[in-house]
Amino acid sequence: MATMGSLIGLVNRIQQACTVLGDHGGGAGGSLWEALPSVAVVGVFSCLQSSGKSSVLESIVGRDFLPRGSGIVTRRPLVLQLHKTEGGQEYAEFLHAPRKRFSDFAAVRKEIADETDRMTGKSKAISNVPIHLSIYSPHVVNLTLIDLPGLTKVAVEGQPESIVQDIENMVRTYVDKPNSIILAISPANQDIATSDAIKLAKEVDPTGERTFGVVTKLDLMDKGTNAIDVLEGRSYRLQHPWVGIVNRSQADINKNVDMLAARRKEQEYFQSSPDYGHLAHKMGAEYLAKLLSQHLEAVIKAKIPSIISMINKTVDEIEAELDRLGRPIGGDAGAQLYTILDMCRAFDRVFKEHLDGGRPGGDRIYGVFDHQLPAALKKLPFDKHLSLQNVRKVISEADGYQPHLIAPEQGYRRLIDSSLSYFRGPAEASVDAVHLVLKELVRRSIAATEELKRFPTLQSDIAAAANESLERFREDGRKTVIRLVDMEASYLTVEFFRKLPTEPDKGANNNTPDEHKTTHYQ
Repeated sequence: MATMGSLIGLVNRIQQACTVLGDHGGGAGGSLWEALPSVAVVGVFSCLQSSGKSSVLESIVGRDFLPRGSGIVTRRPLVLQLHKTEGGQEYAEFLHAPRKRFSDFAAVRKEIADETDRMTGKSKAISNVPIHLSIYSPHVVNLTLIDLPGLTKVAVEGQPESIVQDIENMVRTYVDKPNSIILAISPANQDIATSDAIKLAKEVDPTGERTFGVVTKLDLMDKGTNAIDVLEGRSYRLQHPWVGIVNRSQADINKNVDMLAARRKEQEYFQSSPDYGHLAHKMGAEYLAKLLSQHLEAVIKAKIPSIISMINKTVDEIEAELDRLGRPIGGDAGAQLYTILDMCRAFDRVFKEHLDGGRPGGDRIYGVFDHQLPAALKKLPFDKHLSLQNVRKVISEADGYQPHLIAPEQGYRRLIDSSLSYFRGPAEASVDAVHLVLKELVRRSIAATEELKRFPTLQSDIAAAANESLERFREDGRKTVIRLVDMEASYLTVEFFRKLPTEPDKGANNNTPDEHKTTHYQ
């Protein structure tokens, strides 16, 4: 029992965690909350009488703690988690007020009413967002109950006409779940065949495997009648036994009769009753609580593998969501600076992978020098610029009337300078081409850096800083390649021009020695 009791406590904590995360079992299927077994309490409310649902819950707890009054009082699901303690003070805690303990159960009643109004307002509307209440007491068993609004036929004053269907829809979202245990409460002075709670239970659980039937107000039945056929399962058979309850009278409620004394009075009624004496050991709120606790423990034990599977699935989904949204960032400036630097390093790593070939794109830089630049150089008009006719013209114009001792130096220099000017264009174009490739790699690297995806402003800042640096590097690159072109001037030597082939003189002898075919400008 201790082990099973701890299982119920574990399920309680998981339910609380689910609620904090926004999963309270009132929506679409497939959530972790819905995979956790619990007992859904279903009763009926009418203008003439109720099924006694609240009285049953208070008898199980042993305390007056639920709001009472005219109209539909329960307008939000109440997830009631009972924790058995070994003596000590009885107290209650609400999930929405975790640091506050309530030892006065009249204050618990008021807090339930106030919290309901905070969500639904004073309009008597309903909400499917549950209130979580934990009660710690030596007089309870480990058990989780979900108190749902009572099924009703008509809307009372101040409520929308849709309230009837809204309540039924809410109740169905809880009892439809395959892991839900249904506690269907019906008054004894009503025909069980017409009980809305039983009818709903039969619709969602036709075999009765998940349904526990409770008959209340047995002491209020007309003399000469009893509910033996119901309690012994002849009127309506369930897989689990029916349990009879004697509710406190309104006079007892008004006098604040102690709940533990009411339990004893209930047992005395069954033991002394000629109709129910043989069932006395299976009747009463105390027996009902133990029965539900044992069954809930058994269901949890059977469902442990599926619960573990659902928890693992939920953890994976949350981890994936955290990866998508990003991990928390420290609030102090030092932690934020560290995070920014870490993301910049991640960007730098991705950018380097593009350049080194780990990612596509860097090969385009190689293509600039291996294909684009050679193709541009081949298109330069050197055949025309260095033709013999143009060389003679340039040298003649450069030297003028001044004689030269060895070679026409001014002409050579002019030829070299003009030739070099052709190279500068393709060289500078190569710098621009590489610059465009690098800008594109910056854009790709930012898009591929996972750490940056949730910080669009930082993405823009990194892109701006990177492009600003690339502009600076482009200017430096231009200056460098121009220097390299100027350095290559040393390869255009005087000897290069001395060995230029000459056009043969008209009428010259074809047997003229080869050395006479070279023009020497002296």
